[in-house]
Amino acid sequence: MRPWHALAAAAVTVLVTGCGTLLGAPAPAAPGPPAAQTSQVQTQAQTCTFGATGADVEVQFTDDATPCATQEQALASFGLSWYPLGGLIRAGDPGPAIPDERLRLMFACAHPALDPAVRAPLILQCVLGFDAVSIGTAFLVAPAAMGQRLVRAKRKIRDAGVPFRVPDPDELAARLDAVLDAMYAVFAAGWTDPALTEEAIWLGRLVVALLDGEPEALGLLALMLHVQARRPARRDANGTYIPLSAQNPADWQDELIEEAEALLLRASRLQRIGRFQLEAAIQSAHAARRLTGLTAWAEVVALYDALLARTESPVVALNRAIAVGEFHGAAAGLAALDRVAADQRLTDYQPYWAARATLLADTGDADAADAAYARAIGLEPDQAVRRFLQQRRAELATAADRRRSI
Repeated sequence: MRPWHALAAAAVTVLVTGCGTLLGAPAPAAPGPPAAQTSQVQTQAQTCTFGATGADVEVQFTDDATPCATQEQALASFGLSWYPLGGLIRAGDPGPAIPDERLRLMFACAHPALDPAVRAPLILQCVLGFDAVSIGTAFLVAPAAMGQRLVRAKRKIRDAGVPFRVPDPDELAARLDAVLDAMYAVFAAGWTDPALTEEAIWLGRLVVALLDGEPEALGLLALMLHVQARRPARRDANGTYIPLSAQNPADWQDELIEEAEALLLRASRLQRIGRFQLEAAIQSAHAARRLTGLTAWAEVVALYDALLARTESPVVALNRAIAVGEFHGAAAGLAALDRVAADQRLTDYQPYWAARATLLADTGDADAADAAYARAIGLEPDQAVRRFLQQRRAELATAADRRRSI
């Protein structure tokens, strides 16, 4: 049995029985720091002040949503100190259990006193250097609104005296969700930047090594590896974009797929289904085409049903509509898409308009499809994808002209 078979079966069981439990809630030791230390790092937009005050740290922020420019400044913005021989430490810490400086600070940012919705954005800004525009795009939130969320989070840290420190090993699991969300946002931002995807996968491997009993860590790494395995097939020799449905499975990287399958199987045996496992199972179902020549659309729809029940995400609803269109026909897919059309988060979301254009074209509504293609093309920053959409739009117009001439 392939890993996605087991997860699809479990997902269907959950949906039929209404059970909420499976889809429920969401290196070397470093030398000690001096007894007391303060420093100040000046950037163009903000001042990050920090000082060691014992076992925890005192955090002082300016009311600014601008990311610090360097890792040292990012550390300073959370009251943590940088020691070249050991990385992040706190007074009296015998040595970090997390072997990567960025990952330590990511876990530190995921403090349980903060609103869960702002933990991953805070990680992206203060640790990984994303600006409010990029973070807002990742979470379908207007940049101004995301900037205000980040400012409010920093004020809370300052005013409530939230103690930021590298968490103990037994505290990591409780902070894992935000770290995984941030890692996935980094991976998604790597669509045109392979360095970002490699960085996210590297961090994912570290988290799995630290928390190998956490199925969602396994699921996220499996998801990223499945998607990364198809990267060579996404463009031809001339740089032309190739959608998943048109890719040659022979161009996919078998080694990464097999690793992803093994990770997903490990996760499924832990019997705690979660978002990233379901997303990885969907990618696993797509990857099975290299063996069967066909995509198991019924199972893909079932997995999206389970994922939508868990997340209520408009992006999941969008992707489910595409799968429904493949399995039940374009009219059914368009009806499913119409159910989320009023969601304001999709107003400027390019994949929504691209999917809508395709489904409208397949139902024969050429004029509406043309308008949707125009919107998708205007929102698409990737030149290769834009050319692909322009070609689809031109083909639609040619076909419409041909029908009118008959």
